[in-house]
Amino acid sequence: MRDVWSAVRRFDQPQKYKPFVSRCIVRDDFKIGSVREVNVKSGLPATTSTEMLELLDDQEHILGIKIVGGDHRLKNYSSVITVHPEIIDGIPGAMVIESFVVDVPEGNTQDETCYFVNAVINCNLKSLAVVSERMALQGRFKAVDQF
Repeated sequence: MRDVWSAVRRFDQPQKYKPFVSRCIVRDDFKIGSVREVNVKSGLPATTSTEMLELLDDQEHILGIKIVGGDHRLKNYSSVITVHPEIIDGIPGAMVIESFVVDVPEGNTQDETCYFVNAVINCNLKSLAVVSERMALQGRFKAVDQF
C-alpha cells in the first residue's frame, strides 16, 4: 500500500502513473491550495488542465483535486482518491477508489460525460497498478541486494 500511496500523493508528478499526462508544473510550494499546470498528451479532447490541490491527508491516504481551468470541457470537476489496505490472494495490497463530480457539458448527456471520465479514471488506475507493482518489486530487489 505504501508504494500506491507514494505515487498517488505526488500532486506534482501525476505523469508518473497517469498515461495521458505528458508534463506537470506546480506553481507554488507543495501544499493545500497549490496549483499545477498539466499538459495532456494527444488523443484526448484537451491539451492543458489547471488543477488545484484541495486535500492531502497522509494519515488517511486521501487526495482531493479540483480542476480550475484548461482547454477542456470538464467544468466544476472535483475528484477524491482514497487508498485503503486490502488483502489480495493472501498478499497485502491496496484498493484505490476515485470518486468525482462534474458538470455535464452542453451538447453531452450525463451518461456520455460519466463514460468519458470513468474511462480516463480506469486507465489511470490500471497504470497505477502497474507502476505500484513495479515499485514494490524494485523495493524487494533492493532489500535482497542489501543482505
